[in-house]
Amino acid sequence: MTALMWGTLAIALKMLLVYMDPYSITWYRMLVAAVILGCILALKGQFPDWRKLKGKTGLLIAIATLALTGNFVFYLISLDFISPGVAQVVIQLAPVFLLTGGVLVFGESFNRTQFVGLIVLVAGMLLFMNQRLQDLFSKMDDYSIGVVIMIVAAIVWSIYALIQKQLLKELRSESILFWVYLGSALVLIPTADVASVESLDALGWALLAFACLNSIFAYGGFAEALDHWEASRISAVLTLVPLLTLGFVELIHWWFPERLASENLNLLGYCGALIVVTGSAITALAGQKKVST
Repeated sequence: MTALMWGTLAIALKMLLVYMDPYSITWYRMLVAAVILGCILALKGQFPDWRKLKGKTGLLIAIATLALTGNFVFYLISLDFISPGVAQVVIQLAPVFLLTGGVLVFGESFNRTQFVGLIVLVAGMLLFMNQRLQDLFSKMDDYSIGVVIMIVAAIVWSIYALIQKQLLKELRSESILFWVYLGSALVLIPTADVASVESLDALGWALLAFACLNSIFAYGGFAEALDHWEASRISAVLTLVPLLTLGFVELIHWWFPERLASENLNLLGYCGALIVVTGSAITALAGQKKVST
Protein backbone atom coordinates (compact mmCIF):
# COMPACT_ATOMS: atom_id res chain seq x y z
CA MET A 1 0.00 0.00 0.00
CA THR A 2 2.84 2.36 0.83
CA ALA A 3 4.51 1.78 -2.54
CA LEU A 4 1.21 2.34 -4.36
CA MET A 5 0.53 5.52 -2.38
CA TRP A 6 3.95 6.99 -3.10
CA GLY A 7 3.85 5.74 -6.68
CA THR A 8 0.64 7.67 -7.42
CA LEU A 9 1.30 10.78 -5.31
CA ALA A 10 3.41 12.60 -7.92
CA ILE A 11 0.68 12.04 -10.52
CA ALA A 12 -2.04 13.40 -8.23
CA LEU A 13 0.07 16.45 -7.36
CA LYS A 14 0.87 17.12 -11.03
CA MET A 15 -2.85 17.13 -11.85
CA LEU A 16 -3.67 19.19 -8.74
CA LEU A 17 -1.26 21.94 -9.82
CA VAL A 18 -3.79 22.82 -12.54
CA TYR A 19 -6.10 24.02 -9.77
CA MET A 20 -3.81 25.28 -6.98
CA ASP A 21 -0.32 26.67 -6.40
CA PRO A 22 2.44 24.71 -4.59
CA TYR A 23 2.21 26.76 -1.37
CA SER A 24 -1.54 26.31 -0.99
CA ILE A 25 -1.37 22.57 -1.70
CA THR A 26 1.40 22.13 0.86
CA TRP A 27 -0.47 24.21 3.44
CA TYR A 28 -3.57 22.04 3.16
CA ARG A 29 -1.51 18.84 3.25
CA MET A 30 0.36 19.91 6.37
CA LEU A 31 -2.73 21.24 8.15
CA VAL A 32 -4.79 18.09 7.53
CA ALA A 33 -1.87 15.87 8.56
CA ALA A 34 -1.36 17.86 11.78
CA VAL A 35 -5.05 17.75 12.70
CA ILE A 36 -5.48 14.03 12.01
CA LEU A 37 -2.21 13.03 13.68
CA GLY A 38 -2.97 15.29 16.65
CA CYS A 39 -6.40 13.67 17.09
CA ILE A 40 -4.90 10.18 16.89
CA LEU A 41 -2.26 11.01 19.50
CA ALA A 42 -4.86 12.65 21.77
CA LEU A 43 -7.12 9.58 21.60
CA LYS A 44 -4.14 7.38 22.49
CA GLY A 45 -3.22 9.68 25.38
CA GLN A 46 0.10 10.52 23.74
CA PHE A 47 -0.44 14.15 22.70
CA PRO A 48 2.99 15.85 22.52
CA ASP A 49 4.08 18.10 25.38
CA TRP A 50 5.02 21.52 24.00
CA ARG A 51 7.24 22.15 27.04
CA LYS A 52 9.79 19.75 25.55
CA LEU A 53 10.33 22.20 22.69
CA LYS A 54 13.05 24.21 24.34
CA GLY A 55 16.72 24.75 23.80
CA LYS A 56 18.42 22.55 21.25
CA THR A 57 15.32 20.39 20.73
CA GLY A 58 13.17 23.37 19.82
CA LEU A 59 15.83 24.68 17.43
CA LEU A 60 16.12 21.30 15.69
CA ILE A 61 12.32 21.08 15.35
CA ALA A 62 12.33 24.54 13.74
CA ILE A 63 15.05 23.56 11.24
CA ALA A 64 13.32 20.23 10.51
CA THR A 65 10.08 22.12 9.88
CA LEU A 66 11.72 24.44 7.37
CA ALA A 67 13.51 21.52 5.68
CA LEU A 68 10.40 19.36 5.22
CA THR A 69 8.36 22.39 4.15
CA GLY A 70 11.04 23.16 1.58
CA ASN A 71 10.98 19.56 0.36
CA PHE A 72 7.20 19.62 -0.17
CA VAL A 73 7.22 23.03 -1.87
CA PHE A 74 10.28 22.42 -4.07
CA TYR A 75 8.86 19.06 -5.13
CA LEU A 76 5.64 20.73 -6.28
CA ILE A 77 7.41 23.61 -8.00
CA SER A 78 9.55 21.08 -9.85
CA LEU A 79 6.42 19.22 -11.02
CA ASP A 80 5.40 22.41 -12.81
CA PHE A 81 8.39 21.81 -15.12
CA ILE A 82 8.85 18.04 -15.33
CA SER A 83 6.68 14.93 -15.49
CA PRO A 84 5.80 12.70 -12.50
CA GLY A 85 8.03 9.90 -13.83
CA VAL A 86 11.09 12.13 -14.10
CA ALA A 87 10.33 13.53 -10.63
CA GLN A 88 10.22 10.08 -9.04
CA VAL A 89 13.46 9.00 -10.69
CA VAL A 90 15.38 12.15 -9.68
CA ILE A 91 14.05 12.07 -6.10
CA GLN A 92 15.83 8.70 -5.74
CA LEU A 93 18.88 10.87 -5.01
CA ALA A 94 17.35 11.73 -1.61
CA PRO A 95 18.42 8.46 0.10
CA VAL A 96 21.87 8.90 -1.45
CA PHE A 97 22.17 12.38 0.09
CA LEU A 98 20.90 10.94 3.39
CA LEU A 99 23.50 8.19 3.25
CA THR A 100 26.23 10.76 2.52
CA GLY A 101 25.01 12.95 5.36
CA GLY A 102 25.00 9.98 7.71
CA VAL A 103 28.65 9.32 6.87
CA LEU A 104 29.68 12.98 7.30
CA VAL A 105 27.54 13.87 10.33
CA PHE A 106 27.17 10.63 12.28
CA GLY A 107 30.29 8.82 11.09
CA GLU A 108 28.26 5.93 9.66
CA SER A 109 29.92 3.36 7.42
CA PHE A 110 29.77 3.45 3.63
CA ASN A 111 30.73 0.05 2.26
CA ARG A 112 31.97 -0.92 -1.16
CA THR A 113 28.65 -2.45 -2.25
CA GLN A 114 26.81 0.76 -1.42
CA PHE A 115 29.32 2.68 -3.54
CA VAL A 116 28.63 0.31 -6.44
CA GLY A 117 24.90 0.87 -5.94
CA LEU A 118 25.45 4.63 -6.07
CA ILE A 119 27.39 4.35 -9.35
CA VAL A 120 24.65 2.16 -10.83
CA LEU A 121 21.95 4.61 -9.72
CA VAL A 122 23.67 7.63 -11.26
CA ALA A 123 24.38 5.73 -14.49
CA GLY A 124 20.75 4.67 -14.68
CA MET A 125 19.60 8.23 -14.11
CA LEU A 126 21.75 9.51 -17.00
CA LEU A 127 20.44 6.73 -19.21
CA PHE A 128 16.86 7.53 -18.19
CA MET A 129 17.39 11.14 -19.29
CA ASN A 130 19.17 10.20 -22.51
CA GLN A 131 16.66 12.03 -24.71
CA ARG A 132 17.16 15.31 -22.85
CA LEU A 133 20.72 14.83 -21.60
CA GLN A 134 22.27 17.36 -23.98
CA ASP A 135 19.65 19.98 -23.11
CA LEU A 136 20.12 19.28 -19.41
CA PHE A 137 23.78 20.32 -19.49
CA SER A 138 23.77 22.83 -22.34
CA LYS A 139 20.85 25.13 -21.55
CA MET A 140 18.49 25.95 -18.69
CA ASP A 141 15.13 25.13 -20.24
CA ASP A 142 12.05 24.05 -18.29
CA TYR A 143 13.29 20.45 -18.08
CA SER A 144 16.67 21.47 -16.66
CA ILE A 145 15.08 23.86 -14.16
CA GLY A 146 12.69 21.15 -12.99
CA VAL A 147 15.49 18.62 -12.51
CA VAL A 148 17.64 21.13 -10.57
CA ILE A 149 14.73 22.08 -8.29
CA MET A 150 13.96 18.38 -7.68
CA ILE A 151 17.59 17.81 -6.68
CA VAL A 152 17.22 20.69 -4.19
CA ALA A 153 14.05 18.99 -2.90
CA ALA A 154 16.06 15.79 -2.39
CA ILE A 155 18.81 17.67 -0.53
CA VAL A 156 16.47 19.41 1.91
CA TRP A 157 14.64 16.12 2.54
CA SER A 158 17.92 14.51 3.52
CA ILE A 159 18.57 17.42 5.90
CA TYR A 160 15.16 16.83 7.47
CA ALA A 161 15.83 13.10 7.82
CA LEU A 162 19.21 13.68 9.47
CA ILE A 163 17.67 16.12 11.95
CA GLN A 164 14.82 13.71 12.67
CA LYS A 165 17.37 11.00 13.45
CA GLN A 166 18.96 13.32 16.02
CA LEU A 167 15.56 14.30 17.46
CA LEU A 168 14.58 10.66 17.97
CA LYS A 169 16.93 10.66 20.95
CA GLU A 170 14.56 13.10 22.69
CA LEU A 171 11.11 12.66 21.10
CA ARG A 172 8.88 9.96 19.63
CA SER A 173 8.63 9.92 15.84
CA GLU A 174 4.88 10.74 15.99
CA SER A 175 5.59 13.78 18.15
CA ILE A 176 8.27 15.02 15.76
CA LEU A 177 5.93 14.69 12.79
CA PHE A 178 3.09 16.46 14.62
CA TRP A 179 5.21 19.48 15.51
CA VAL A 180 6.74 19.60 12.03
CA TYR A 181 3.33 19.38 10.32
CA LEU A 182 1.85 22.03 12.61
CA GLY A 183 4.87 24.32 12.29
CA SER A 184 4.85 23.99 8.52
CA ALA A 185 1.16 24.93 8.33
CA LEU A 186 1.89 28.04 10.40
CA VAL A 187 4.95 28.97 8.31
CA LEU A 188 2.97 28.71 5.06
CA ILE A 189 0.00 30.84 6.12
CA PRO A 190 1.39 34.06 4.53
CA THR A 191 1.97 32.37 1.16
CA ALA A 192 -1.06 30.05 0.95
CA ASP A 193 -4.18 31.01 -0.96
CA VAL A 194 -6.67 29.35 1.37
CA ALA A 195 -9.65 30.39 -0.77
CA SER A 196 -8.28 28.60 -3.85
CA VAL A 197 -10.31 25.50 -2.90
CA GLU A 198 -13.47 27.38 -3.82
CA SER A 199 -12.66 26.91 -7.50
CA LEU A 200 -12.15 23.13 -7.23
CA ASP A 201 -14.46 20.79 -9.12
CA ALA A 202 -15.13 17.19 -8.07
CA LEU A 203 -11.83 15.94 -9.51
CA GLY A 204 -9.93 18.78 -7.84
CA TRP A 205 -11.42 17.95 -4.43
CA ALA A 206 -10.63 14.27 -4.93
CA LEU A 207 -7.02 15.05 -5.83
CA LEU A 208 -6.61 17.37 -2.83
CA ALA A 209 -8.14 14.83 -0.46
CA PHE A 210 -5.86 12.12 -1.83
CA ALA A 211 -2.79 14.35 -1.49
CA CYS A 212 -3.70 15.26 2.10
CA LEU A 213 -4.41 11.69 3.21
CA ASN A 214 -1.63 10.08 1.20
CA SER A 215 1.19 10.64 3.69
CA ILE A 216 -0.86 9.42 6.64
CA PHE A 217 -1.90 6.16 4.95
CA ALA A 218 1.50 5.66 3.32
CA TYR A 219 3.47 6.10 6.54
CA GLY A 220 0.83 4.12 8.44
CA GLY A 221 1.28 1.24 6.02
CA PHE A 222 5.04 1.62 6.26
CA ALA A 223 4.94 1.37 10.07
CA GLU A 224 2.62 -1.66 9.92
CA ALA A 225 4.88 -3.36 7.37
CA LEU A 226 7.83 -3.00 9.74
CA ASP A 227 5.91 -5.13 12.27
CA HIS A 228 5.52 -7.99 9.79
CA TRP A 229 8.50 -7.81 7.41
CA GLU A 230 12.23 -7.30 7.47
CA ALA A 231 13.42 -3.77 6.76
CA SER A 232 15.53 -5.06 3.86
CA ARG A 233 12.48 -6.47 2.07
CA ILE A 234 10.55 -3.25 2.64
CA SER A 235 13.42 -1.19 1.23
CA ALA A 236 13.57 -3.41 -1.84
CA VAL A 237 9.83 -3.04 -2.48
CA LEU A 238 9.88 0.75 -2.04
CA THR A 239 12.63 1.14 -4.63
CA LEU A 240 9.99 0.09 -7.18
CA VAL A 241 8.07 3.37 -6.66
CA PRO A 242 9.51 5.08 -9.81
CA LEU A 243 8.45 2.12 -11.96
CA LEU A 244 4.96 2.22 -10.46
CA THR A 245 4.75 5.93 -11.24
CA LEU A 246 5.80 5.38 -14.85
CA GLY A 247 3.23 2.61 -15.20
CA PHE A 248 0.39 4.65 -13.69
CA VAL A 249 1.26 7.66 -15.86
CA GLU A 250 0.84 5.59 -19.01
CA LEU A 251 -2.37 4.02 -17.68
CA ILE A 252 -3.97 7.35 -16.78
CA HIS A 253 -2.80 8.89 -20.04
CA TRP A 254 -4.49 6.03 -21.89
CA TRP A 255 -7.76 6.65 -20.03
CA PHE A 256 -7.62 10.46 -19.86
CA PRO A 257 -5.08 11.77 -22.41
CA GLU A 258 -6.30 15.33 -21.90
CA ARG A 259 -5.55 15.21 -18.16
CA LEU A 260 -2.01 13.79 -18.14
CA ALA A 261 0.70 13.63 -20.80
CA SER A 262 2.60 10.44 -21.57
CA GLU A 263 6.24 10.15 -20.48
CA ASN A 264 7.28 9.45 -24.12
CA LEU A 265 10.36 7.49 -23.08
CA ASN A 266 12.43 5.50 -25.54
CA LEU A 267 13.79 2.02 -24.82
CA LEU A 268 16.97 3.43 -23.26
CA GLY A 269 14.85 5.57 -20.97
CA TYR A 270 12.91 2.58 -19.65
CA CYS A 271 16.14 0.62 -19.26
CA GLY A 272 17.55 3.58 -17.32
CA ALA A 273 14.56 3.55 -14.97
CA LEU A 274 15.15 -0.15 -14.27
CA ILE A 275 18.84 0.53 -13.61
CA VAL A 276 17.96 3.40 -11.23
CA VAL A 277 15.73 1.03 -9.26
CA THR A 278 18.49 -1.59 -9.24
CA GLY A 279 21.07 0.90 -7.98
CA SER A 280 18.70 2.22 -5.33
CA ALA A 281 17.95 -1.34 -4.17
CA ILE A 282 21.65 -2.25 -3.99
CA THR A 283 22.40 0.87 -1.95
CA ALA A 284 19.50 0.20 0.42
CA LEU A 285 20.08 -3.52 0.88
CA ALA A 286 23.87 -3.17 1.26
CA GLY A 287 23.29 -0.91 4.25
CA GLN A 288 21.26 -3.55 6.12
CA LYS A 289 23.09 -5.27 8.93
CA LYS A 290 22.92 -9.04 8.94
CA VAL A 291 21.19 -10.48 11.98
CA SER A 292 22.73 -13.67 13.34
CA THR A 293 20.43 -16.45 14.54
